[in-house]
Amino acid sequence: MRDVRYVVIHSPGPKWKVGRPIFEQEGIQAHLDHYRSLLTQEKLALGGPFLDGAAGGMMITSGNLTEAETIEFANRDPAVICGLLTVEVRPWLVGMKS
Repeated sequence: MRDVRYVVIHSPGPKWKVGRPIFEQEGIQAHLDHYRSLLTQEKLALGGPFLDGAAGGMMITSGNLTEAETIEFANRDPAVICGLLTVEVRPWLVGMKS
């Protein structure tokens, strides 16, 4: 059986303050709380910001969500709704794991 996960990729939106650290962006706490709810339901495997200076980040589902559920959840993110972040959901095949 194939192990398909959904990767939620976040990029800076129009309200992102360039030069301001991620954890000082207005609205980032609501974003974290939103995804923490998936984590507590064991529907999120991994998540976090990119550290390369371009900002943004990603979340990887645990495999307990459909693509439609993932897209709907990602679009309900308060940081996406307010314009702090943009979002893209992509299907990903787990090809290797320990």
